[in-house]
Amino acid sequence: MKNSYRFLLILFFALTVSPVFASAEEHSEHVQATHETEKFEPGNFIMDHIADSYDWHVFSVGDFHATVPLPVIVYSNQTGFHMFMSSNFNHGHSSYEGFSIAQEGEYRGKVVEMYEGQQVRPFDISMTKNVVAMLVSMGILLWVFLSVAKAYTRRKGKAPKGMQSVMEPIILFVRDEIAKPAIGEKKYEKYMPFLLTIFFFIWLNNLMGMVPLLPGGANVTGNITITMVLALFTFAITSINGNKAYWGHIVNTPGVPWWLKFPIPLMPLVEIMGVFTKPFVLMVRLFANITAGHMIVLAFVSLIFIFGQVNPALGYGTSVVSVLFMVFMNMLELLVALIQAYVFTLLSALYFGMATEEHH
Repeated sequence: MKNSYRFLLILFFALTVSPVFASAEEHSEHVQATHETEKFEPGNFIMDHIADSYDWHVFSVGDFHATVPLPVIVYSNQTGFHMFMSSNFNHGHSSYEGFSIAQEGEYRGKVVEMYEGQQVRPFDISMTKNVVAMLVSMGILLWVFLSVAKAYTRRKGKAPKGMQSVMEPIILFVRDEIAKPAIGEKKYEKYMPFLLTIFFFIWLNNLMGMVPLLPGGANVTGNITITMVLALFTFAITSINGNKAYWGHIVNTPGVPWWLKFPIPLMPLVEIMGVFTKPFVLMVRLFANITAGHMIVLAFVSLIFIFGQVNPALGYGTSVVSVLFMVFMNMLELLVALIQAYVFTLLSALYFGMATEEHH
């Protein structure tokens, strides 16, 4: 079984980490034109690095760019389904089968097609960098937890060992410090699978986003669509498991003067708004904190090039200070990665606890 795992890993890297060479002549002409006509724009630099993409940039040396191409899967109302590798776009400088990557405007960085002289977005279900990174993190989590589960079965009654000894204190922390106090001793077990899943999913993706090497570097938890889905799961579980007392407090809040409920249902409207603002806060909190951390680090990198355009010596001098601040911010981000996973899990548990609390 171990040999089969090793074979699959070797096969995966052999198929995916093969560098894609851009046309040297075409790309060098583009780079030369860019250097002559454009100056360094920190805004574009930062947004390009935190945004999703259709390929995975590994490294660059001069005109050589090593990237991992990803599958582009789109559906056009005019021509139907199309599936091809993102390397056909030649780093965004070419079009393929009528599709291209928009370089500016509303759809900048997205696959578009031209229809009646306008850029139109096809139905896009491509395997982007964030999607692949998310699948990799899910594979890691499955491997870790299945290994731990087998260890508990195989070493029943014995002291934890290896990966089991690493994961057990964290799992107990989520159970004893988050689930039990927020939900209660009698009902917490029902929600433990979800709470453990989102805690480790967010924490692992936060950490992977800080690693510049493949398969790290993707801004998964800094993508608002992913944090929205996580928040929607919390919203759905809270709403489905909400008991009679929970919904009764929303529709007919006790202890509130009648004139705040009738004839204008002011308090019920406020409470209903609160039902939707809770998951909204979850979504924005995680997205904003992770994105802000990446942007601050990239801003320090941008300072080197901004001052370097004024004077090369000034750029070199700035680089020392920028690198020191970048190291400090990365150390801080290690702490933030854990705190954001903890906060999201804790707030979700609190919402579950409020929804299932019995009326006193």
